[in-house]
Amino acid sequence: MSGMVKAKKYDWKDSNLALFGSDTEKSVKKASAETEAAWKGAGEKVGMQIWRIVKFKVKAWPKEDYGKFYNGDSYILLNTYKEEDSEELNYDVHFWIGQYSTQDEYGTAAYKTVELDTLLDDKPIQHREVMDHESDLFKSYFPSLSLLEGGADTGFRKVKPTEYQPRLLHFHGTRKNIQVKEVALSRQSLDSSDVFILDLGLEIFQWNGSSANKDEKFKAVQYLQALKSERSGKPQVESLDESGISTNHRFYEKLPDKPVEKEEETDSSFPPSIFRVSDETGSLETTLVSEGKLARSFLESKDVFLVDTGKELFVWVGKGASPDEKKNGLPYAHSYLMKTKHPLIPITVYGEGKEAAAFNQLMQ
Repeated sequence: MSGMVKAKKYDWKDSNLALFGSDTEKSVKKASAETEAAWKGAGEKVGMQIWRIVKFKVKAWPKEDYGKFYNGDSYILLNTYKEEDSEELNYDVHFWIGQYSTQDEYGTAAYKTVELDTLLDDKPIQHREVMDHESDLFKSYFPSLSLLEGGADTGFRKVKPTEYQPRLLHFHGTRKNIQVKEVALSRQSLDSSDVFILDLGLEIFQWNGSSANKDEKFKAVQYLQALKSERSGKPQVESLDESGISTNHRFYEKLPDKPVEKEEETDSSFPPSIFRVSDETGSLETTLVSEGKLARSFLESKDVFLVDTGKELFVWVGKGASPDEKKNGLPYAHSYLMKTKHPLIPITVYGEGKEAAAFNQLMQ
């Protein structure tokens, strides 16, 4: 975004989550959690709640913007639900990290997630989500997931239309989940198999790739209508089919033909592995238990285990694990992933006996 200085990409990756296990973290008790104004009403009824981290503080995210996340920010999401034939409230709490979120923002999001977990009597299942690597569970919450450039303060409602910076939005996926991602403002970002919206503030184009599917086109139309409504109907909109316009169309004139940054490659050759996190020797150590095979028989109640599929990492906390093992499962998972070729995959923390069905099926 013009006029905005971006932080280092994935700056937070270098963090060792020092807040966890420190004297600061030890002071996070339910009583102090109850003094956090943002948590008022958190988890009291079924539904979704989202907060954004702003200068070390937790701020409620507007409900009309649920599903929109900016790559310069970090967020906390709480999903409260009931199992069938039960009145008990259950929780999943996620902290989401934008690729340009800073260590301070990420650390605060992680810290406040623990605080929220404490407030809810350690009932929530905790998740770490990284932009472009979100878990299927996280994506399932939203009809479409919108990943936008900058921070929330750069949104259209925060600036005058004449100062609005052009952006190119990429629509990709199928009916169950369409991802909307802001991409580099360049012709080289276009892909004939998808749909794109060129948002110029008061002039908006929808570009339908020649082989884009109907779900992508429909979601783009909905998104475009919402944009127009947000701006009091002022923008002029035009829908274009790739095969129906020439290369000198105004749409292309607004897109510079410049190189775009390539996405990081995935670690497709990684063998599923299990690691034990134990302080039996007097200090916390991580040791390989199994490589190439995942099975429940490798897990023991006395310790914490990291189950790495290469696409998602699970922290399994045994009922008999020591206090240090329990509280350090997440930071150890983070530190472990930073040394792999897949550091950005989702992390989910399960207490023994609280595992999701998908995890139990994976570990048969």
